[in-house]
Amino acid sequence: MGLEERAYSMLVISGADKFNRALEGFVPGALLSHIRFAGSISEGRRALNEREFDFVLVNSPLPDGAGVGFAIDVSEAPERVVVLMVKGELHGSAYRKAAPHGVFTLQKPLSRSGMDQALRWMVSAREKLRGVGKKSLSLEEKMAEIRLVNRAKWLLIESCGMDEPRAHRYIEKLAMDRGVAKGQAAQRILDGEFM
Repeated sequence: MGLEERAYSMLVISGADKFNRALEGFVPGALLSHIRFAGSISEGRRALNEREFDFVLVNSPLPDGAGVGFAIDVSEAPERVVVLMVKGELHGSAYRKAAPHGVFTLQKPLSRSGMDQALRWMVSAREKLRGVGKKSLSLEEKMAEIRLVNRAKWLLIESCGMDEPRAHRYIEKLAMDRGVAKGQAAQRILDGEFM
């Protein structure tokens, strides 16, 4: 699926109505399938408990705090891109606090072209995180398969008197003969189907 076919969701935490209206005009509808506004950190936390968002944009300051700590907290979700917008004189300090946690910081005020560029960066970052998540999942799946095969090998060694190389070959041959992955063959051995 190409980027032009993908739609994202965004949570905007901002107590400034003028900013919210302007942002609605900046954001292309084709890019975002869902945009939700929250007026405070506490409203933002409730919204995040209700559903997942691809992007979280925090417009600092907020009625119930500066938003830097909140941005850092919500950036802990592995596939969420967080952007913190702060006044120019506070940008350096906010950047030093937030950047180590993967939070992007933008200096206010932001032009229409600057917001467009920021949205493109957010999409790029989200896609990178999506790819990392898929690789992590496949690595976890591979590790689970290795553990399963090892358990089946030990069962063959203990129950059938095979040595480890012979048990390994038995699992590989069973997988090949049955047209299944080694993990599935190992599970069948553990289930007692091929002992």
